[in-house]
Amino acid sequence: MAGDQKAKAKKEQAKGKAKEAIGRTTGNEQMEAEGRGGQAKGDARQAKEKGKDTFKH
Repeated sequence: MAGDQKAKAKKEQAKGKAKEAIGRTTGNEQMEAEGRGGQAKGDARQAKEKGKDTFKH
C-alpha cells in the first residue's frame, strides 16, 4: 500500500511540474498556480509516507 501512495505522490509532483511549465510557457497564471499546488500536494503526500516509513522501522 505504501508503495502505491509513494507512486501517487511522484505522479502528482510530475503532473504539477508539467502543468506549471505549460502555464508559464503560455502565460496562463492560473494554470501555473494550479501546477504549483499539485506539486505541493505531491510533496505533502511524499512527506507523509516518509514519516510512516520512519516509524515503521
